Amino acid sequence: MSVAHMSTAASVPAERPSTVYFFGTCLVDLFYPEAGLAGMELLKREGLRVVFPQGQTCCGQPARNCGFFEEARTVVRAQFAAFPEPWPIIVPSGSCAGMMRVHYPQLFAGEPDQAQAEAFASRVYELSWFLVHVLDLKLEDKGEPVTVTWHASCHSMREMGITDEPKRLLRSLSNVTLVENPRERECCGFGGTFSVRQPEVSAAMVADKIASVEATGASEMVTGDCGCMMNISGAMEKAGTPMRSRHLAEFLLERGDVR
Repeated sequence: MSVAHMSTAASVPAERPSTVYFFGTCLVDLFYPEAGLAGMELLKREGLRVVFPQGQTCCGQPARNCGFFEEARTVVRAQFAAFPEPWPIIVPSGSCAGMMRVHYPQLFAGEPDQAQAEAFASRVYELSWFLVHVLDLKLEDKGEPVTVTWHASCHSMREMGITDEPKRLLRSLSNVTLVENPRERECCGFGGTFSVRQPEVSAAMVADKIASVEATGASEMVTGDCGCMMNISGAMEKAGTPMRSRHLAEFLLERGDVR
């Protein structure tokens, strides 16, 4: 199935927003808070007011993927309550953004909350897409020369249509050399519950991913999804691979000053 067929493309708001919501995601909250903080700081440096609702919880994807649709709808309704204002909702994860933008309307099709789900979904933006297309982010590189490669998450590509946006941001940094990985679009083997239900297959997939990443000769791997980063970096650590893995937001914030 093609990216264009599966994705629900975001559209640039008619006016540049002054206030946005930030959805933290479970993995950011529990394992990679620095990625979420970096994402919020990038938005703030562009002059935006960033609101982080304390009542936000899981996006509902684990329940939905396991077939617990009513339980997933209960979780989603909590997000409706946590993000009541008509502001854009910025998500530092293609997986969670895809769940919210693509699957919320499907989950509530024919339900009383369908219109609310569709309105909510229309406000969801993946972070790198928002930085490129809405904010036109320009950064001045203050870091030392470094060679990186990009890992594209499945959900970012196939549900959110995110393909070149992260790499445009990386290429804009003068001291960063982006080395293309011919196999960057191959799944890392995480897939949420897939890695639990099919551990042997998942392990083989991440081993292939690590081999392709190492073959680029880059010193760092950058990605925009913490699920992929957790899976790949964990496997790298077990294998003794010295390469560093970073979330895009953290990498950009560390290296760049807003021009």
